[in-house]
Amino acid sequence: MKIALGADHAGYELKALLVATLQEWGHDVLDLGTTNGVDSVDYPDFGSAVGHAVANGDAELGVAVCGSGIGISIAANKVPGIRAALVHDATSARLAREHNHANVVCMGARLIGPTVAQDALAAWLGAELGAGQHLARIQKLDHLDQRA
Repeated sequence: MKIALGADHAGYELKALLVATLQEWGHDVLDLGTTNGVDSVDYPDFGSAVGHAVANGDAELGVAVCGSGIGISIAANKVPGIRAALVHDATSARLAREHNHANVVCMGARLIGPTVAQDALAAWLGAELGAGQHLARIQKLDHLDQRA
């Protein structure tokens, strides 16, 4: 699977770990930056880049990281067709994929550690997309994109 990743300066180190983890797990990675290390950059640039990569089909899924995960998830969610979910652990990650069909997962590097982030990523990737009532709700979310 091809997965796009992006992070601002606060998420740079965690993103680097997640890139390596995904590659170790056999995934293709589209690293959208930052490449500036911990030098200050703007999270909207990287959240939107991940969102566009997924929406345009350049990647199947996306991962976005900033300090809290909040700003970068808002940026990714501005891209039509993106359902970016801020997760804090394996359970929230699994539910984001099962219940909300999240196609971008967002994390706060200042809020979760590397092991929790890797566990969340594994749970998100391993989760099955829910059907039934979940699918009807996803269709309502998709309809909101069309109204924007």
